[in-house]
Amino acid sequence: QVQLVESGGGLVQAGGSLRLSCAASGSLFSINTLAWYRQAPGKQRELVAAITSGGSTNYANSVKGRFTISRDNAKNTVYLQMNSLKPEDTAVYLCTMETPRRDYWGQGTQVTVSS
Repeated sequence: QVQLVESGGGLVQAGGSLRLSCAASGSLFSINTLAWYRQAPGKQRELVAAITSGGSTNYANSVKGRFTISRDNAKNTVYLQMNSLKPEDTAVYLCTMETPRRDYWGQGTQVTVSS
């Protein structure tokens, strides 16, 4: 069974930075796509960034140039480096592992950006 645990969220001022981590259990990590989503109150969940097993990445237009997704297969961990944070980045950030059978989700970590 796969478990994903996010960490690194918190309260930061606009313009600041945070680094989110998502640690995964199990042996599926290195062969699957990993992604970060976010959900703000009253809004739909949206894709923030994704990284394939080969290292290809894609980003939401709203975070391009500010956020960077990376993965460390030796540590079974995916990261999201967030720079130049804006109040509109405030949300619960969730990581997911996309496998052919199903997607696995973490519980999320709160990111709050004050103006």
